[in-house]
Amino acid sequence: MPADVSYPTDIEILNEARKHTEKIIDALHGQKKGELGRKPRTNRKQARKDYLEVVKKRRVKQKERRKAIKKQLHYIQRNLGYIDDLIALGAELESLTKCQYKTLLVVAEVYRQQLWLYENKTQIIENRIVSLTQPHIRPIIRGKAGKHTEFGAKLSASCFDGYIFLDHLSWDNFNESGDLKSQIEAYKAYTGCYPESVHVDKIYRTRDNRAWCTERGIKMSGPPLGRRPENVSPEKKKQDLESEGIRNSIEGKFGQGKRRFSLDRVMTKLPDTSETAIALTFLVMNLSTGLERIGRVS
Repeated sequence: MPADVSYPTDIEILNEARKHTEKIIDALHGQKKGELGRKPRTNRKQARKDYLEVVKKRRVKQKERRKAIKKQLHYIQRNLGYIDDLIALGAELESLTKCQYKTLLVVAEVYRQQLWLYENKTQIIENRIVSLTQPHIRPIIRGKAGKHTEFGAKLSASCFDGYIFLDHLSWDNFNESGDLKSQIEAYKAYTGCYPESVHVDKIYRTRDNRAWCTERGIKMSGPPLGRRPENVSPEKKKQDLESEGIRNSIEGKFGQGKRRFSLDRVMTKLPDTSETAIALTFLVMNLSTGLERIGRVS
């Protein structure tokens, strides 16, 4: 479920982090102007000029980008040092708003991550922050056409009798195949028996999941593991098409949620409110399905 964040780049994140440190310096120094001496020089105009010099170019060489990142890292390092100095001189962190204090902690972590990436010349780091306002969001590699990487909550869901169930939601990447057993057990707890068949995507068709379903007499959709037979009977082809058609119902529910119920861009900012908004959207989708059926019967 994509979140409402712009596509992040290292230079953009560092520029935002630098601007936040400048605002925090202004807030801390404004407490006791006479006691804290002269306000530290942040050179914010020069820092913005260095930032615009790179982002306005249509094509940026790698050396130019690394040089710009190094400059922004230097500005942030100096500003964080100024903040420590102001605190040592008597400035109180308690005077900052809750949002400013949280942002200061996020900026310190962003600086640590970006410095490590710069020094090690890599683009991979654990728990990478891609948004200062939503630090819980992680980049998730999807490999879709036009969307190699997405930013937002990842979920796995199941569909039964036209109703969709939100089974697992996480801000970190995870393998959906590990949820199949718990989803089937939840179905059993709801209905009192195991399903006759499950219609799943390719990622769920692991050896472990196949064996687990076979032990319980559950048919799993899709071709068996190994080399496909050269001659497939027309009846088998028809069964495979029907099974795939059943599985498409869950894809249709995702499309419905994104096209009609605004899950294509989750506008809430906090992790708790975003999870609540997603869960409520699934509830509304199921209510809509129930109302449609009541209308048909009446």
